[in-house]
Amino acid sequence: MTDQNDQPPISKLTRSKQRWAREGRFLTGKTSRPEEQRPPGQHLTQDWPTLDLGLTPAISRERWRLDVHGAVENPIFWDWTRFSSQPQTRFTSDIHCVTTWSRYDNDWEGLSTHDLLQACRPRDNAHFVVLHCYDGYTTNLTLEDFAAADALLAHSWSGSPLTQEHGGPVRLVVPHLYFWKSAKWLQRIEFLNEDAPGYWEVRGYHNRGEPWQEQRYSSD
Repeated sequence: MTDQNDQPPISKLTRSKQRWAREGRFLTGKTSRPEEQRPPGQHLTQDWPTLDLGLTPAISRERWRLDVHGAVENPIFWDWTRFSSQPQTRFTSDIHCVTTWSRYDNDWEGLSTHDLLQACRPRDNAHFVVLHCYDGYTTNLTLEDFAAADALLAHSWSGSPLTQEHGGPVRLVVPHLYFWKSAKWLQRIEFLNEDAPGYWEVRGYHNRGEPWQEQRYSSD
């Protein structure tokens, strides 16, 4: 279950994004084919904007821990040394943020979710995943989306360790969904047999967040 008693503070940005969901801001009503590089309503940026809930936890690699638990055969409790000793994978993928910017050709390195699943072995009744983060943020995914071929727990971007502002030491990257699903400052991964919507999903955002279908808000 998500930590209902440990919610991040309500920042000005949070209030604005809740209002955008109510108003349907940025919606174009269009859809795109995945082979088109940019989803509907998105604009290209060369920068990497930072959006968070007003907290930027400072977690060193020495203090960082990752717990993987719930409906799994092999719960995992890794420190940085154990995590970094796992198979390492590199992917290049695009970022599509729900606030309408996209950034192409991001080079990531980390542990693929496929290899994580091999290590923790989800039970047959595990169908959903909830990501818990050091700032109190949560977001939910189907097991199928979490297990996407190019999804990974990233610790590096463009050949350098992920910075604190971008979610270091480790963040999830799920390129085929809007980037709020790619949780920063990853702390725990919980496997569940029932869905448990996370921070933005209970505040008006779409439960899945597929950019090509423009699934920005829960009313879409």
